[in-house]
Amino acid sequence: MPACPTRSAPTRWSPPGGCHPERWSWWPTTRRSRRCWRRSVADASSAVRVALLYPELLGTYGDRGNARVLLQRLAWRGVAAELVEAPWGEPAPAACDIYVLGGGEDSPQASAAAALIAEGVVNRAVDDGAAVLGVCAGFQILGHSFFGPGGAARPGLGLLDCTTARRASPRIVGEILVEPNPEVGLPALSGYENHAGLTDLGPRAVPLGRVDVGVGNGDGTEGALEGRVVGTYLHGPVLARNPALADLILSWFAGELEPLDDGEVTDLREERRQFVAAEVARRPSRKRLGEPPFGWRRYRRRRMASTDRPRAANFSV
Repeated sequence: MPACPTRSAPTRWSPPGGCHPERWSWWPTTRRSRRCWRRSVADASSAVRVALLYPELLGTYGDRGNARVLLQRLAWRGVAAELVEAPWGEPAPAACDIYVLGGGEDSPQASAAAALIAEGVVNRAVDDGAAVLGVCAGFQILGHSFFGPGGAARPGLGLLDCTTARRASPRIVGEILVEPNPEVGLPALSGYENHAGLTDLGPRAVPLGRVDVGVGNGDGTEGALEGRVVGTYLHGPVLARNPALADLILSWFAGELEPLDDGEVTDLREERRQFVAAEVARRPSRKRLGEPPFGWRRYRRRRMASTDRPRAANFSV
């Protein structure tokens, strides 16, 4: 399987017939979506370099563990990998394959964003085909703008077509379960959210899924994906609780991956699913009431309004 979409060979990341952005209104047509056509699977002799950015500022709830999950899952498969930590005060490393940003409070988040914007290293790396995973505050930094200390809008990196505003009601805290977006091709996602943001996705970004339990982006969807840039509100760490997401990111650089025995993770996911099932049982079911899944209706309406072209037929939600 190719590491990323190509014009000649369709993958689960491309519509039938290959990637023809002019024919598909939902397929991102920006240069950041085309960047992955320029980067092939990593050479077997080269190590996959994973950069952990500012863990002192962006490392709440064990988010730095996401970088360790990526390295360990490569090691289990015999693929060489290297962890590059970028402590606060030092320049972000260039020439890495995957950049990881975790969650943090408002002031550290604003400081980290300002430094990354000034350096421009991550944006240039993404243009060259690198991937980025942003969790919570890191997710917000990847968008066009987010709220800083005092609620003032701050500029983001613009790698995801989204903006984040402060939620007026109390902070969102609790378990979250996400039904996967068929465009993304992942199993159900689970995690823990603790944030006060409302994230609105633009037409170039697609959500990772819709929220069954929890809040996520605030409109019934959760996370965002644009090219090789992934954002989510899920802590856990998210890649430890959702190894399929980790393998998706790794496959962009290591090619098709051999399956691993994730028995312990499977047990944890089942435990979380049972917990969430109990939560769902205590509230009215929209599906039993005959309503469409919460969030997709508004997401589809907003997406249709953002383009004059017809939607792709294979995005049925």
